[in-house]
Amino acid sequence: MSGAPFILASASPRRRALLAQIGVKPAKIIPADLDETPMRGEIPRDYVGRISQEKAAAIAAKHEGSIILAADTTVACGRRILPKTDDEQSARACLMLMSGCAHRVLTGVALIGSNGATAARIVETRVKVRRLDKYAMDEYIECGEWNGKAGGYAIQGLFEKHIVSLTGSYSNVVGLPLYETANLLRGAGVIK
Repeated sequence: MSGAPFILASASPRRRALLAQIGVKPAKIIPADLDETPMRGEIPRDYVGRISQEKAAAIAAKHEGSIILAADTTVACGRRILPKTDDEQSARACLMLMSGCAHRVLTGVALIGSNGATAARIVETRVKVRRLDKYAMDEYIECGEWNGKAGGYAIQGLFEKHIVSLTGSYSNVVGLPLYETANLLRGAGVIK
């Protein structure tokens, strides 16, 4: 096991809870403060890979010798990256795009070891949402779970009843693919 401090470069309470599920508690939680605007023409897979690595690098630059884990999750409809919703209008727009369709949830996970070596993974989960009628849409908007969520929903809450199918990692949709993350942490000596 590595004696280096383990830092989670994320303020997400969901990521902390997911790490706790596999017995990992960060020594520090230091969110990276970056401009997360997609580059012109950037596809979702490239976007989450870039942002997760930039987050890890930003924290590693200030905490040499530590092990840094960063992640970025996005929801994509085709090549379109859906925003983190911060108002009712953007949440409703995202839900209307996903209604009756399948979309992808992608998470980039980057780990910088105490020696500065970087390892990264990108995980994709396909999620199909039932057709949302006005009642279902209004009910979800009213509950407020969509606030600050990529694509305007949290699968681990009220919205789960609208999920027809999910292919891939459930924890990825919550915000951190645990299988891939555990493998990265094992390789860095954080867990056995």
